[in-house]
Amino acid sequence: MQSAPRYRFARDARLLKTDEFSSVFSLRASVSNDYFQVLGKPNQSQQARLGLVVGKKTDKRAVGRNYIKRTVRELFRQNTEYLLGLDVVVRSRKPFKPRDGAAARLALLSLFKRLKQCRALSSHC
Repeated sequence: MQSAPRYRFARDARLLKTDEFSSVFSLRASVSNDYFQVLGKPNQSQQARLGLVVGKKTDKRAVGRNYIKRTVRELFRQNTEYLLGLDVVVRSRKPFKPRDGAAARLALLSLFKRLKQCRALSSHC
C-alpha cells in the first residue's frame, strides 16, 4: 500500500533569521487589507520563502495566533506560484476565527496576487 504524498512547509521555504526579516522590511513592496499586510522582496533563488509575524496584539490567546499561522502557511504552500523568487513576510493585523477563515484566506490570496503584479511592474505598491 502506498502512503499519501507528504506536503510539508520545508525549512528552506521559511525566513528564519533576523537579518532575513530585516531585509524584507527595509527593501520592500507592501500590500495590505484589513486582515494582513504582505511585504515582499526579490531573493537570489527561484523559491518563495515565507516569514510570519503574528503578535499578541492580534490575538491574546496562543490558540488563535497558531490558527492564523497554520492558515497562512497552508495558503502559502498551496499558492507558491504567485510568489516564486520572493521573500515574503505576512504580518497579521486582525484576528479571525474559523468561521471567518474563508474570507481571510480570500483576502490573503488577493494580496499574494497583487504582490505578484507589483513584482511584475518592478515598482513599489
